[in-house]
Amino acid sequence: MKAVVMAGGEGTRLRPMTANQPKPLLPVVNRPIMEHVLRLLKRHGFDETVVTVQFLASLVRTYFGDGEDLGMHLSYATEETPLGTAGSVRNAQAALRDDAFLVISGDALTDIDLGALVRAHRSTGALVTACLTRVPDPLEFGIVIQREDGRIDRFLEKPTWGQVFSDTVNTGIYVMEPEVFDHVEPGVAVDWSGDVFPRLLQRGAPLYGHVAEGYWEDVGSLESYIRAQADVLHRRVDVEIDGFEMAPGVWVGQGVDIDPDARLTGPLCIGDYVKVEAGARVGELCVLGDNVVVKGGASLERAVVHDNVFVGPQVSLRGAVIGKNTDVMRAARIGEGAVVGDECVVEEEAYLADGVKVYPFKTIEAGAVLHTSVIWESRGSASLFGPRGVSGLVNVEITPEYVVRLASAYATTLPKGSVVVTARDASRAARALKRAVISALNSSAIDVRDLEVAPLPVTRFMTSRSDATGGIVLRTTPDDPQSVDIVFLDAGGGDLPPARQRALERVFSRQEFRRAFPGEIAELTFPSRTVETYVQELMRTIDVSGVAEAGLKVVLDTSGGSVSLVLPALLGRLGVEVLTVNNRLDESATSETVADHMRDLERLGDLVSSSRAAFGVRFDSVGERLSLVDERGRLIHDDRALLVVLDLVAAERRSGRVALPVTTTRVAEQVTTFHGTEVLWTSTSPADLTRAADVPEVIFAGDGRGGFVMPELSSALDGIAAFVRLLGLVARTRLTLSQIDARIPQAHLVRRSVPTPWAVKGAVMRTVMEAADGREVDTTDGVRVVEPGGWALVLPDPSEAVTHVWAEGRDAASAAELVTRWAEVVESTQP
Repeated sequence: MKAVVMAGGEGTRLRPMTANQPKPLLPVVNRPIMEHVLRLLKRHGFDETVVTVQFLASLVRTYFGDGEDLGMHLSYATEETPLGTAGSVRNAQAALRDDAFLVISGDALTDIDLGALVRAHRSTGALVTACLTRVPDPLEFGIVIQREDGRIDRFLEKPTWGQVFSDTVNTGIYVMEPEVFDHVEPGVAVDWSGDVFPRLLQRGAPLYGHVAEGYWEDVGSLESYIRAQADVLHRRVDVEIDGFEMAPGVWVGQGVDIDPDARLTGPLCIGDYVKVEAGARVGELCVLGDNVVVKGGASLERAVVHDNVFVGPQVSLRGAVIGKNTDVMRAARIGEGAVVGDECVVEEEAYLADGVKVYPFKTIEAGAVLHTSVIWESRGSASLFGPRGVSGLVNVEITPEYVVRLASAYATTLPKGSVVVTARDASRAARALKRAVISALNSSAIDVRDLEVAPLPVTRFMTSRSDATGGIVLRTTPDDPQSVDIVFLDAGGGDLPPARQRALERVFSRQEFRRAFPGEIAELTFPSRTVETYVQELMRTIDVSGVAEAGLKVVLDTSGGSVSLVLPALLGRLGVEVLTVNNRLDESATSETVADHMRDLERLGDLVSSSRAAFGVRFDSVGERLSLVDERGRLIHDDRALLVVLDLVAAERRSGRVALPVTTTRVAEQVTTFHGTEVLWTSTSPADLTRAADVPEVIFAGDGRGGFVMPELSSALDGIAAFVRLLGLVARTRLTLSQIDARIPQAHLVRRSVPTPWAVKGAVMRTVMEAADGREVDTTDGVRVVEPGGWALVLPDPSEAVTHVWAEGRDAASAAELVTRWAEVVESTQP
């Protein structure tokens, strides 16, 4: 006997899960519903099956193919337009005309004994035998009244309570004789229960019902979908669960990586190649699809998570469904009954209230609070660009496909035949993603000059000193080895200005990328002598007089980064004794943590003090920033290092201006005033700092985070140039770094970060302005309020759902009092 599986329904009540896939392909415990149905048919000997398809029919055909993987033979009958349950089977009549056949829905979960149903049909000589079951709530089903011998007297589809006359309902499973097609008009949309069966009853045709034992669930709503998962996990239905049972009620697939410190509470099911990190909690009735990553601190309860989903740290999922290829980022919360469709991004600290539906391919911005569904909107994010360019988790937010689109958008904003410089740090991720960048640029008629691995200052320099229109640099995000930054440069080697960023974003969002004709595919070249050119200009512009005569010894740690490629050409020309550490290119160095960084600085200090060096320097992995250790081996913290270098520069120059961000201690003003220079205050944006360094009278700039600008060479942050400049200053002043540090007054500057939802950031700043009434206010960046004996700065973070509060006072106690008071102002505005 053949079987017919009806798989053409759209499943509108299950949207957004069925917005881009047919309902029969929805996974129940990591297998499509229809696969459970086919396996049931196979167990009962139905090897030859016809599948009726209509909505997204190609996806069903592609997934199941000819049925060979299941040991079955599948054929397909495609409806051009929806024909209803009876019309769809009538459309497959050519394959069913020889014998009785079984009809079953492809989107209902059941373990009913189909063999008993067939035997009941044979014993009565019925034209149609309907499989029936009893349910407590029959409102959503077709009710059936039978005689004692099983003959059906009446059908009623989806009654009201006033029409309920039985709890026996139609499961949509039938055994039929081929003569039934005589009563179904071809090419017309008709249903069995609503149209055909009532007419057959009126004509006295033999329709029988068989009340079956066993499990049956019509997966037609979100509630029934969640319930079906739970019933499988509780073993209320006899279906196979992939994987093996590692503990009672805990099924896991192959290749899983579950940390011993992760908490699993069964029953639950975990698919193949899932990673659950330490501190994560996966609770009862959770189903995780294949290739899911659950980060530490995440908590899941009754959650159904489809394939290839990333669940970030501190995420909370409660009774929610997450579609495949979706990323749920740090500290996001998704409530009971919420559904996130396929290929969405829920950014950090976003909140989705109970029952919210997010349709596929949407982005929920960081800190967003959603109480209504997102159906037509594309995203709430205002910008691709953050403070470090375009940043994100490798192969989660920043994938090769994403990078190709991003580079294509950049290329589209440039004229054909333009030249773009590319470079990267030593990491494997940057190497792989840069290849995608180069392919996209060349295919868009943009010539590429690839510096391969190069320090960021060298890349900026070579971009500005060539005919290049811009540049792209890929680097590991500082202090976050799992993320990458994509830095876009303009023709001057500086960060892409806001207007150019917006133009790139417009092209990216519209996906209107330019492609070159075959004859316009551009070239990839590898410039020679880039390091030598940079070093030559560095030595020409930076004052190193007195270095050779001073007989200095220094210790340099390149962190295994790209500065190691520059030092051989540079140190030979400086005439200084150098002890180098980690002076090699190490692709693992970019994955260092904050703890690794502090450990290496401690080691550097030991080497400086034991070797009696003048000072020690540790470069970051791309040569943009540096950390200082004095001659005693003590770390000079970044904010203090800024004052030390500032004092040296100002003491030697005795005129001009220095550019500093508004978050810098006002001790800097005391230093500059003492030496006859003045401060040019800028915002905290690195781009603003480098623009200020282009002002002719500016002699120095620094950001207080290890970044220094030497304007005589370029307006970009440059750790290599800062080292050379510092070497000359120390040689000429003949003072140690600790002596210089000792003569600078101590600063009492503190900072606090206050979590602030994006939706209230504007209200927070209005409240701050109101609270500052009557005081001197500076709005260079954020709101800086001048208080007696100190100041406080309130500044919303541009990329995270926090507001930063800085405060400086006469002493530590007054600074702490100020930061607490203004943090309370920020907190008072929030719900």
